[in-house]
Amino acid sequence: MEREQVELDAPGLDRRGTLIRYGHYGRPVLVFPSEQGRAWDYENNGMVDAVADLIEAGRVKLYCVDSFDHLSWSDRSIQLEDRARRHGAYESWILNQVVPAIGADSPGTSDIITTGCSLGAFHAFNFAFKRADLFPVAICQSGNYDAASWHAWGERGEATYFNNPADYLPNLEGDHLDWLRRRLFVVLTVGQGDWETHPTGSLPSARAIDAVLTAKGIPHELDQWGYDVAHDWPWWRQQIAHHLPRFV
Repeated sequence: MEREQVELDAPGLDRRGTLIRYGHYGRPVLVFPSEQGRAWDYENNGMVDAVADLIEAGRVKLYCVDSFDHLSWSDRSIQLEDRARRHGAYESWILNQVVPAIGADSPGTSDIITTGCSLGAFHAFNFAFKRADLFPVAICQSGNYDAASWHAWGERGEATYFNNPADYLPNLEGDHLDWLRRRLFVVLTVGQGDWETHPTGSLPSARAIDAVLTAKGIPHELDQWGYDVAHDWPWWRQQIAHHLPRFV
């Protein structure tokens, strides 16, 4: 399997960011790691192997990136609004460094799919909604889509609002909502077993977001797996192998 790793400048963050590409041809998929993860986590946890047939067939190219959650959403020492502000540097890195690198590597391909597990699912969802012009499909696995539920405290302002789906989704309306209805498709995949309700909140969050998306008429699918399905890599491997082929 073709694999290439590069380091990209990341202004405003504490180091350069890693981008790893798997594959030689196909629709680009931007992969966000789980909480505080690195670009190689997807490979190390068997997720790349889970879709190796799609990669080898030239149907998909995976682009796995670092997280910088330790500076933002995972830093409980700072209030929620500061976490959201710090996320802005990560957003800039993705949009100004990673997306152009994908475009240079995959010219003429279809639009980018986002995906991720756990906190990576939050990123996949949030980036798709904020930049559906770039990311028209999001495959979100076991995510919690309310940043205010992550041991949040302190001030909440515009930075939180515009980066927290639980806040901004209910207020979508008008021409932008109409455009999202035409442009975007979201898959919410979640188990009903260990750690999906407690402590992650993934199952209730997925159901709550499903209700909002349904009310807003935004195309999506809530795929709830069984009571034996845990918040863990063995199930995430099965889920991505099930859903990704539909979009590539």
